[in-house]
Amino acid sequence: MPMRRFAIAILTGACFALVHAQDFAAKADAFVDAYVQQNKFIGSVLVAKDGKPIFRKSYGLAGREWDIPNAPDTKFRLGSITKQFTATCIMQLVEAGKLKLDDPISKYYTESPPTWSKVTIHHLLSHTSGIPSYTDVPGFFQKESMIDRTPAEIIKLTQDKPLEFEPGEKFKYDNSGYIILGYVIEKVSGQKYDDYLRQHVFEPLGMHDTGYDMARDIIPHRASGYNFSGVKWINAPYLAMSLPYAAGSLYSTVDDLLKWDQALYAHKPLTTESLDRMFTPNKSNYGYGWFIGKQFEHKLEEHNGGINGFSTVISRYPDDKVTIIVLANMNTVAVGPIAKGLGGMVFGAKVDPPQAAGGPNK
Repeated sequence: MPMRRFAIAILTGACFALVHAQDFAAKADAFVDAYVQQNKFIGSVLVAKDGKPIFRKSYGLAGREWDIPNAPDTKFRLGSITKQFTATCIMQLVEAGKLKLDDPISKYYTESPPTWSKVTIHHLLSHTSGIPSYTDVPGFFQKESMIDRTPAEIIKLTQDKPLEFEPGEKFKYDNSGYIILGYVIEKVSGQKYDDYLRQHVFEPLGMHDTGYDMARDIIPHRASGYNFSGVKWINAPYLAMSLPYAAGSLYSTVDDLLKWDQALYAHKPLTTESLDRMFTPNKSNYGYGWFIGKQFEHKLEEHNGGINGFSTVISRYPDDKVTIIVLANMNTVAVGPIAKGLGGMVFGAKVDPPQAAGGPNK
């Protein structure tokens, strides 16, 4: 092909890609805005292909009392997306030879009851330990959730309760398991959980807008969390942030989570072997901090999070290098359908808009 024709072809292709991206962004914006207009979503959304954002926009208010809008650099509490970072820390310690996945938890938590004798690090990572979740304690969110506790004190909330099943027998989502993993990280590394994460994960990856969210800390651009009552917006109930700990206490932005996503492709936080193990499905298709499955006939790696006033999801289609991040500063089930709908748009699937709901948009 003559050079001039070759250059024209390249330019034409680039223009087509730009027009396609602009068309996608317009459709994605209209799709997400439909949730916003129905008071089902406020927050930030990012869709990336090959590490480049093709849609990135924020909606609603980060602080309603001062009318401060959400922005791409707004920091949101992540809830259980935290678990993939905890799993990464554990795998780093495995790589360093400081622990093994089949180690019994009693090796590190010496107050383990006899019923935990068969519980291993692997069982905790994969939610197959049978240890009851402390968040299932009756009245937890009405009373216990407002009291700060140390990791050991959180573990004690359920350590005397019987196992719900034999370790390895079943899958049951268990926040207590990831609290214990945070305790193990501190015990083995000699560092506080948040210090270890900052030194070994966030700083090396350039994730400067990610960290452990404590109410006493001054965190620039931190969003406030809300609920929509069906009639008006209200502040989310208080939560002592020492309690979610290694199961749910981190905050981040859509841009930092894209850095995290890209670091996983580059094998920066872990070796290929460790990442393969983390993304290997166990019972109920749960790896270590990730659900593994298929959507739109494409491989999907995903995790969501929910914590007082915040709902989140990160979805990765690794074979296609597509990433979708939805962070809301309200309690809402819409983050899942939004992420799925945006994924459907990327892959050309039919996407239905949200069903209308009553109530004024305030």
